[in-house]
Amino acid sequence: MAAPRTASPRRPPELRRPRLLPPLLPLLLLLPLPAPSRGLGHSAELAFAVEPNDAVAVPGQPIVLGCKVEGTPPVQVSWRKNGAELPEGTHSTLLANGSLLIHHFRLEQGGSPSDEGDYECVAQNRFGLLVSRKARIQAATMSDFHVHPQATIGEEGGVARFQCQIHGLPKPLITWEKNRVPIDTDDERYTLLPKGVLQITGLRPEDSGVFHCVASNIASVRVSHGARLTVSGSGSGAYKEPTILVGPENLTLTVHQTAVLECVATGNPRPIVSWSRLDGRPIGVEGIQVLGTGNLIISDVTVQHSGVYVCAANRPGTRVRRTAQGRLVVQAPAEFVQHPQSISRPAGTTAMFTCQAQGEPPPHVTWLKNGQVLGPGGHVRLKNNNSTLSISGVGPEDEAIYQCVAENIAGSSQASARLTVLWAEGLPGPPRNVRAVSVSSTEVRVSWSEPLAHTKEIIGYVLHIRKAADSPKLEYQEAVSKSTFQHLVRDLEPSTAYSFYIKAYTPRGASLASVPTLASTLGEAPLPPPLSVRLLGGSSLQLLWKPWPRLAQHNGGFKLFYRPASAASFTGPILLPGTASSYNLSRLDPSTVYEVKLLAYNQHGDGNATVRFVSLKGASERTGIVIGIHIGVTCIVFCVLFLLFGQRGRVLLCKDVENQLSPPQGPRSQRDPGILALNGVSRGEGGQPGRDEKHVDAKELEQLFPTGSAGQPGSRLTDPSAPAPCGETQLSMVQLQGFNLGAGRTTEAKSPFAGPGPAPELQNVGLLSEGQATQPPAVPVSL
Repeated sequence: MAAPRTASPRRPPELRRPRLLPPLLPLLLLLPLPAPSRGLGHSAELAFAVEPNDAVAVPGQPIVLGCKVEGTPPVQVSWRKNGAELPEGTHSTLLANGSLLIHHFRLEQGGSPSDEGDYECVAQNRFGLLVSRKARIQAATMSDFHVHPQATIGEEGGVARFQCQIHGLPKPLITWEKNRVPIDTDDERYTLLPKGVLQITGLRPEDSGVFHCVASNIASVRVSHGARLTVSGSGSGAYKEPTILVGPENLTLTVHQTAVLECVATGNPRPIVSWSRLDGRPIGVEGIQVLGTGNLIISDVTVQHSGVYVCAANRPGTRVRRTAQGRLVVQAPAEFVQHPQSISRPAGTTAMFTCQAQGEPPPHVTWLKNGQVLGPGGHVRLKNNNSTLSISGVGPEDEAIYQCVAENIAGSSQASARLTVLWAEGLPGPPRNVRAVSVSSTEVRVSWSEPLAHTKEIIGYVLHIRKAADSPKLEYQEAVSKSTFQHLVRDLEPSTAYSFYIKAYTPRGASLASVPTLASTLGEAPLPPPLSVRLLGGSSLQLLWKPWPRLAQHNGGFKLFYRPASAASFTGPILLPGTASSYNLSRLDPSTVYEVKLLAYNQHGDGNATVRFVSLKGASERTGIVIGIHIGVTCIVFCVLFLLFGQRGRVLLCKDVENQLSPPQGPRSQRDPGILALNGVSRGEGGQPGRDEKHVDAKELEQLFPTGSAGQPGSRLTDPSAPAPCGETQLSMVQLQGFNLGAGRTTEAKSPFAGPGPAPELQNVGLLSEGQATQPPAVPVSL
């Protein structure tokens, strides 16, 4: 973004020096402004027209907390402090319009409680009870300066900056004095920032003097230490790189406040200051101005202004620049997008309220029933991050005013709605004398008596069943005829508590629910656990099963027994917890068949056992067979490698000796290019040895292939005139691509038989010495 246009010398209203308030004016400012009624939809049964606001009070001074209620009379108004009812007394008075007057605001001293805290206005009529949003009341304070301005020396035409910091409630207003005289804010060279910063640009000799920081609020006025500004002679005029003396700080504000992002830059020539957002979005124009030589002012901030802002100081006419950045976070108090609406529902049906709120950070939603916190449980459910309240099976006790309270760090808001339960004439009352008795581990018998009145129109009963520990949404029902006053509930879980209640139904609707009753099914011994066995070796095995954590809840676990099949008695029991899932048996006899037995038990006794017979003899034999196979395969591999290396050496040596003794058969280009030159032996034109070439002698051959017995290949290699061994096996020379054994690496050779049919397997072995030619060797293959 290009540098925003510089604002006129006039300062924003919040940056000007205010006049001190008269002593009684703060009291008037604490009165809340009228606000439209929230909640109850379009109903006027009970609603707040004015709610209390956060305020800062001066100790010893009066304060009024505003509250105004509209609704069907009579309406009673009271107040709560920190959640407890605030008693009336001489210290505070409830005004006729519902507001609260505290005559002399006090802090805690001498045993008397402090008036600081969270206040709520409470309204009640025959329809229900309503609670206002919380208003936090704090005492006005002013601390000492924890940062005083420091003496500064600046060059004529340069920049000077003073800063002071102090804490107070409400936030102190900072002004500056020079030589005990308030600074003239009409001078464009003087910039006063709300955070306690004074900037002076284009320094002149008459700017020299002693500067003081003055902080004031309704609690006190404080003056800092003096700091002297000395303006020296004009600068040398030499070029200076642009420098950012002070960059923007990280800020956290609430919507509608003013953001001041400071940026002070120096350099020669004076750098141009511009602002942009790190995310590339435009800063905009409305409410944006530049104060002084580079401070960015954003008035009436919104959540959309949140982001990282970058201050850049550019040397005029070049791309030389320096940057600094700061993050602006804008918080928004909770506000409602959708208010709950007052509804009427027939008895026994479901009522649902929906309330959606937004804010930054996202608000947390809670529900109140007649001013009391309402949590999930019973027939009340909260869904969608508490934005939906559902009440099933409503009855007269559910008639109330329900409030949705949305709250975050920036503030809170509330909305309300009323639930009316419709009761049809002639409906029966709730069934009476409901009892539940356990019959077995899976059955409970429920009995009841018919309602007292309006029983002729009853068409049947519905029994509601759920586990006592489960959520109400897991409830299920079973229908019962109108002439039956007991019902056997089957397929229940052993040792489990259940909740039961009953409703009577007529063509016009359902009765109220009976009083819930609880019953627990009888216990029983556990079922046989599934058991599997895994062999670990010739004398060990592992037993595996699924853990049953519920056994531990009923003083249970597992019992393990084992014995040789021929033995008369078991070893055991070995007691294991219900969370166990395996056990190892070791030091067993490999030649013996074992019987293993596992059972589960609880406080009702032992369950049936799972039995397994295990033979370790087969495991030992299989282990021996596997080891034998491994040894046999290893021997075969070594034999094959030995034969291949020995035969390959014979073939290569015989071919090379034959080529040396035979006359040349033609030009070099017509001969087989795949013949390997052993130990550097090669031929020049016409088959004659080159000048630097050498012939194979018997010593070199003996070093590569040591002399053996008369029947071994080595005994024949010492006689190059004996060609007989070279014809003992018919051979074909196949060019080997990419095989090198001399360097200790093997690369897979591409088969020369590649084609649609299967290629034969080749044992590719070659020998290369250091300094030899890199032409790939030929591979002898037996046909």
